[in-house]
Amino acid sequence: MSDTGNRPPIGSYAVDTHSGRVGRVMGHEGPYVQLRPVGGGREWDCVPESLRAATTIERLRAATAYENARSRGEVP
Repeated sequence: MSDTGNRPPIGSYAVDTHSGRVGRVMGHEGPYVQLRPVGGGREWDCVPESLRAATTIERLRAATAYENARSRGEVP
């Protein structure tokens, strides 16, 4: 396997299959892919083997959930 063989491109959206969270790929550090939640927030690290590309509906659900939480004042 090449160094970036299983790593999604920066800027794409992926699902962390361990947590079910959708995030935007922000970078690659060592063996990890760094993801940031839809709508912003703290990044988390994930091994590339635990990622898959997010579908359009998953991205829309994550964005809608963030906007709903924001409208309720749960996130800044």
